[in-house]
Parts: sequence; structure tokens; C-alpha cells
Amino acid sequence: MQEESARATQRGSSRCMQMVAMAAGILTNAVRLTAHAFRGSSLLLSANSRLIKVPKFSQCLTVCSSSLAIEENAELTNTNRDELSSTFFTSSPSSDLHHIAVAKKRNLKDMTFPELQEWVESLGQKPSRAVMLWKWLYGNGKWAQSTSEIQGLNREFRAVLEKHADFGPVLVLQGIHHARDGTRKLVFLVEEFGAQIETVLIPGPRNRVTVCVSSQIGCAMNCQFCYTAKMGLKGNLSTAHIVEQLVVAARMCSQELGLGLVTNVVFMGMGEPFQNIDNVVRAAEIMTNGQGLHLSPRKVTISTSGLVPQIRTFCRTSNCALAVSLNATTDEVRDQIMPVNRKYKLMDLLDCVREELVTHRPGEKVFFEYVLLKNVNDSTDDAKRLVDLVCGIPCKINLITFNLHEGSLFEPTPLEDVLLFRDIVASTGIVVSIRHSRGDDQKMACGQLGSVTPRHPRRRNPEIHNLT
Repeated sequence: MQEESARATQRGSSRCMQMVAMAAGILTNAVRLTAHAFRGSSLLLSANSRLIKVPKFSQCLTVCSSSLAIEENAELTNTNRDELSSTFFTSSPSSDLHHIAVAKKRNLKDMTFPELQEWVESLGQKPSRAVMLWKWLYGNGKWAQSTSEIQGLNREFRAVLEKHADFGPVLVLQGIHHARDGTRKLVFLVEEFGAQIETVLIPGPRNRVTVCVSSQIGCAMNCQFCYTAKMGLKGNLSTAHIVEQLVVAARMCSQELGLGLVTNVVFMGMGEPFQNIDNVVRAAEIMTNGQGLHLSPRKVTISTSGLVPQIRTFCRTSNCALAVSLNATTDEVRDQIMPVNRKYKLMDLLDCVREELVTHRPGEKVFFEYVLLKNVNDSTDDAKRLVDLVCGIPCKINLITFNLHEGSLFEPTPLEDVLLFRDIVASTGIVVSIRHSRGDDQKMACGQLGSVTPRHPRRRNPEIHNLT
């Protein structure tokens, strides 16, 4: 009796395995047709196994001749047959295959223009329709948010887009704050993380409009003078998250504020852009595409605290401008106010920048950002050391006044000392300017962004203000 029961169980398990294998076969054929519509998706086949992997999903199936497992978040875990049966079938092995995950719509703002062209063609559409779609997304001041807003759209292509495309939004605009000087801060909710990010719109002279975008939710770099550092890191923003910040700001400029077009973008909001370098470089590529937002690569500036390997990658893969937050002239001080320096020392950082500019970006300059902190990094000796450090590097230096925020132990350098520091640097022929704060009365200025209840940054040396 027990043997008969065991044989029945084995037959049931075999039937279950056959159904799962059949499902995997169907998915294999489907993925062959659609996988290239997903950025970074892959289909791997071998003689003994079939691996179906679409990174937008959390599960991958591997069907082998003798075993089947579920790969959860790219980590293969062994699962027995009974667990597989309950995973794929709600009642019995004969249940329909609709219990297996169905592909999500593709977010259009997550694709670069070449990727959009490939995706449109994969759906059996003409390449010219990708150009039209791109222009309605980013060009001509249209900023389309659905197919209903696109004029002259072929009926067939409209149906395809409604079935396969997601126009967004991927961010929820929760509030707009206004500063006395006309600067505006846009507060977005990133629903996947249940957290907020902030974007700053800065009108300037001569029709200049700058948008400061965030690349992460919070920041892990723990710079002691930055309010965002107190949040810690919640997560990386996707390409679409970054691009949509600019699209919303550009729409606001042209349709609501009458400010005209956005002329400059700086990746100097929340986060360390080079910790999210893939999505940042892709977003910058979208921003500078000539058929859409059409920003000059030299008007899109990406800032880093000094991640040396990523600086090399950036200089070789992007044509946008580079800014490096220096903020100290000795390793002793920089170790304390910017912990990244404990891994990438000043000379290693500067040698990297010098080498990359000479080798891969001849004729270009790097922006060195220098936040002046009273009695920490603002002495005349600091000014002279700064000149020596950047010797031989084509650069411009931006002196930034420290912006006070809750819980800060630093003070801004007095204006007369700022001017003296500038004059010492300028006297050597280096181009140096003072970046005056914008929107600091509403926590919009450099180092003030952050809307989540903060924690104090970790401090290695409580007597940091006595370092110099």
C-alpha cells in the first residue's frame, strides 16, 4: 500500500515537472521574441538547460534534465518538487499558465534613443516611428505623458504603445517650495522606496535656467558638511527617475513659469552620482540627444566626491562635464570631512583626473568644487596649497559658501576671507569664481537637500574644527 502511494506521488511529481518544463519551453520561445525589448535582459541556452532571465522580474527559471530551481534576485536556490508545485500551480498541475509572471510594460524614459529604436523595430514598427515618439517625449516642448497627447499617431502603433509602453510618471510630484530669489524646489515621492527626493530649478541671468537633479535617495558618502549625508542611502534612482526630474522641471519652465528652455543640468542634488554611474550616464545621454532635450554635453555637469575608478569610466564613456568636490588641501582634513578620502587619497584622485583629461579629454577642463568651512579649510595656506595641487590640471575652481542646516557643527567662512582666498588663487592665473547660494532660505542650496528624518553623520574626530 505504501509502495503504491509512493508510486502515485512520484507520478504526480513527474506530471508536475512535465507541466513546468512545458511552461518553460513556452516562455523560452516568448522570450526569444521579446527579451531584446528589455534593457539588459538575456536569454541563455545550453544543451542541458534553458535559462530564461529578464532582469525586470525577480524570478528566473532554470529547467534542467534532472532538477528545476527558482533563481530569486539572481541567486539560485534549490527548491524541491513539492515547493515548485505550490509555486507554479494554485490548485493542480493542470492549472493554466497565467500563474507564471507576465512581462511588464516598458518604461519609455528608461531607454536611450538607440534602445528605443531597437524596441520599436522589435514590435514590427518602422524606425521613423521611434523618432516621432522620441520627439513627443522630449522635443518640441510637448512632454507627452500618454498616447492620447500624441497627434498624428498611426492607429496600429497607438495600439502597440498602449499594450507595451509605459509613459510614466515614475515620480509623484508632492510639493513645490519657493525661495525669495525665485529658486524652486520640487519634492517627488519615489513610490518603490516610499521615500522622497528633491530637484532644484534655478533661474539665472541672461535666460539661463539650471536644473539640479538627484541621482540617489539619500547618500552613503557621509560628507560631514552635507545635510543629505544624515539620511544614509535608501537606494539608487533608475534612468527614468533621473530623466523625469528634468522633464517635469522643463515642462514647468516652459508651460507655467514662462522661463523658456532649460539650459543647464547639474548632477549635484541628493546622492553620489558615480555610485549609480550606469543610470547616471544613460540619463545624461538622453538629456543630450540632439532630437530631444538637446542639451549641450558641456552644459550637463556630473559631480563626484572622488571615486577614482568611476572617474576613469566616466571620462571614457561620456562627453558630459566633470566636477570633483575637493574641499580640502591635505589628506588629514579631507579624511575627516570626506571619508571617501580614506580610500582614494588626494594625490591619487588628482593624478587620475590629470591623466584622464590629458589622455581622453584633451582641451577640456574639470570643475573643482571647494566648500569653504570656517577655520577648517579656508586659510591662506590652504589657498596656496590648492594652487599647487591643481598645477598642470586644466580646471576651473568654484568656491562655495557653506550653507547652514540643522545639526551642523560648521560655520561659513566670512565674506572678506572668501574674497582673500579667491584672490590668492586667481593671482596665479587659475580661473576661480565664487558660487553664491541660491534658495538657502528654503533649504534648496548646496548641501541642504533632504526631506527624510535625518540621522547625524558618523564623526571620526569630534574636534574636526581644530584640524587646521
